Amino acid sequence: MKNGLYSIHIHMLDGVKGRDSGVLVLRDGVLLGGGPYFWSHGSYSVGNGTWKGELATNQHSPFADPLVRPLFAGAEATSGFSGTFSGDDAEVFGTVLVAGHRSLGFRATLKWLAEI
Repeated sequence: MKNGLYSIHIHMLDGVKGRDSGVLVLRDGVLLGGGPYFWSHGSYSVGNGTWKGELATNQHSPFADPLVRPLFAGAEATSGFSGTFSGDDAEVFGTVLVAGHRSLGFRATLKWLAEI
């Protein structure tokens, strides 16, 4: 994984309808990012074409549509992930722990956008 700005697209698994998109900055093992409603911070390590890490996600803005319910319900959610990378693309699968008692799977794809 090279340092830089990445786009990220997340899709929840386990029969849960949920997705999000945003940007991440990866730099020397530190991960920071967010989108229109959530922000995340964490750490990662890199192997030979693989990477893994952990992050915490928080909501910073309410949803405009009152019928939309955030999966995290405003609480901090922690995640662990592992995946692969090649060139400018990466993919991870992970598990998010919601409010300390519910776990959900997710898949995320990343695309390198710019050097930082």
